[in-house]
Amino acid sequence: QVQLVESGGGLVQPGGSLRLSCAASGRTFRPYVMGWFRQAPGKEREFVARMRWSDGYTYFAGSVRGRFTVSRDNAKNTVYLRMNNLQPNETAVYYCAAEMGATYGLRPEDYTYWGQGTQVTVSS
Repeated sequence: QVQLVESGGGLVQPGGSLRLSCAASGRTFRPYVMGWFRQAPGKEREFVARMRWSDGYTYFAGSVRGRFTVSRDNAKNTVYLRMNNLQPNETAVYYCAAEMGATYGLRPEDYTYWGQGTQVTVSS
């Protein structure tokens, strides 16, 4: 069983930055893909970014490309989402997800394991 725990959310001013963490349980955590999603109130959960575990290949939603990055620390079984130049419309609960089987990982239904989410609020 895989457990994911996000942290690092909070209040940030427009134009500011945050780094979210997603720590996975399990000594031999080797997913096929890790994903980041966000969900604003009243909206559907939307794809933000994904990392293929085998080679670290990343892919981003167009709205965040060039501002967000994904990295990982294998020793800590932790994946990070660095977010720069955040805007108020990016206020949402941010989730990390993991899938062990092969998948493109662009949709919520592609993932089996989810964290509890962390709130990101962008406001002055």
